[in-house]
Amino acid sequence: MNNKKHIVVVGGGFAGLEAAIRLRKKKHEVTLVSDRDYMFIYPVSIWIPTSRTTSKDASMDLHKLAKFHGFKLVIDEFIGLQEDQNTAVLKSQQLKYDFLVIASGAWKVKHSGVENTLSICGQPEQAELIREKFDAIAKNGGNIAIGFGGNPKDKSAVRGGPAFEILFNMIHEAKKRGVRDKVNFTFFAPMPEPGKRMGTKGYALLLKMLDKYKVEKRVGKKIKKFEPDQIVFEDDSKLHSDLIMFISASTGPKYIIDSNLPTNDAGFVRIDGTTKVVGKNNIYAIGDISAIEGPEWRAKQGHLAVVKGKIAAYNIHQQIIGGSKRKDYRSHVNIMCVMDTGDGAALVYRNDKKDMVIPMPIVGHWMKKAWGLQYKITRYCC
Repeated sequence: MNNKKHIVVVGGGFAGLEAAIRLRKKKHEVTLVSDRDYMFIYPVSIWIPTSRTTSKDASMDLHKLAKFHGFKLVIDEFIGLQEDQNTAVLKSQQLKYDFLVIASGAWKVKHSGVENTLSICGQPEQAELIREKFDAIAKNGGNIAIGFGGNPKDKSAVRGGPAFEILFNMIHEAKKRGVRDKVNFTFFAPMPEPGKRMGTKGYALLLKMLDKYKVEKRVGKKIKKFEPDQIVFEDDSKLHSDLIMFISASTGPKYIIDSNLPTNDAGFVRIDGTTKVVGKNNIYAIGDISAIEGPEWRAKQGHLAVVKGKIAAYNIHQQIIGGSKRKDYRSHVNIMCVMDTGDGAALVYRNDKKDMVIPMPIVGHWMKKAWGLQYKITRYCC
């Protein structure tokens, strides 16, 4: 290699970790910046509220990963960049870079009173708080409301899958404990057909499951505010709940909106197919912080974040060595998830040509469990 370059990767999630590992495989000098010293594997954290896994099992030690793969780890908060000086600005220091990969994640849309809710896609500690509340309700009886919101400025910035997974896992657990008749479940969302982006078949199965498990639905009404024990909708109707689990839609971080980087209306960084920031030569953006080009039903998902991490690393390496080859993430835009129900799962897939859903009773649950184990093992050893 003719030129030794320093690459700063900001963000220790799916996208950032993948990029750092891939770049190290090409022997580049890499610094990974994360605001916590572990990676939280959100797709498997859905089992924490029902005590089927722990926060420790859903986490990976970034210090161990840094030692194994050979990247430098900096635990600090990314707050912006000085583009003209090739400098990443952190809360307590600044880092010079030759290439910058921004994978620091998105922020959440702020609803009035959202502090009265808990989210499985929020801070990792919230999963344990959901578990504590669920255990109390399972013991004493009560109402649980589970839902998600949208961002009209970017419809890809929604995460509905984990809300449905938590809902069905809690119902399954309540049945196991023999307390299903003591716990009332309500699903809520502001859009009239939540889950429709999964495709016609996936949406039909979802509606069938909600009816089968006797889940009340409150959909098609915007959320006015959250109060400590209830949701107030736009028409001032209210939904009482002892536990409100709400996944807010994502939006671009203020430090990105205030920067000189190009963004879409929702504040996500605009990139080209190679994941390079539009109009920039040495800055890439991947994961939830980056905008997605594609069909109307596109969505930010973990598997796409991993793909973008791989593609960013490949294209940066090609740029450094003067190669002409490039890879494009846009051919990988699809909906793909294994939606766990506690006693099984359903494989949901959608692309431009088809949408399909494959029910997988029993085995589907263990397939998702196996994926979580496989993800950890391959990052620690390969």
